[in-house]
Amino acid sequence: MAMPPRPKRAPSFRDLSRAECEGMLARHNVGRLAYTFHDRVDVEPIGYVYADGALVFRTAPGSKVETLAHHPWVALEIDEVEGPFDWRSVVVRGTVYRLQETGNEAELRAYLAAVKSLRRLVPETFDEADPVPFRSVVMKLHIDGMTGRAARREGDHFV
Repeated sequence: MAMPPRPKRAPSFRDLSRAECEGMLARHNVGRLAYTFHDRVDVEPIGYVYADGALVFRTAPGSKVETLAHHPWVALEIDEVEGPFDWRSVVVRGTVYRLQETGNEAELRAYLAAVKSLRRLVPETFDEADPVPFRSVVMKLHIDGMTGRAARREGDHFV
């Protein structure tokens, strides 16, 4: 079987700056959340909002929320792909916390700020026209670390 032709221009790779990573997180609203429980790794798409240096998202009650309550360490990845050697990728690692409207004043403020951020993505969040009312759990991903990489074919300029 014949080998596919090699690219005419070799790709180059580089790390993204923190500002570039944050810009990507702000431009996108869907990522893949990875978390573990015992010897199993799950990866699920989630809708999120990047706000105040953290990610906030909604999910439905269930096994994911229960798992995250006991094993809150996660990673989230987003990508911008234009081709096999034209892409950017950001991975954040951190800890997720459930936000609730009950509790002390600081917890209530954090919950209300998260809901306000989520309404930038879906203005009807938690009102009568909410398209996903079953997603009643609000979570915040505190970012402990963030990395990004990019690839371009030789001769193309990074933007």
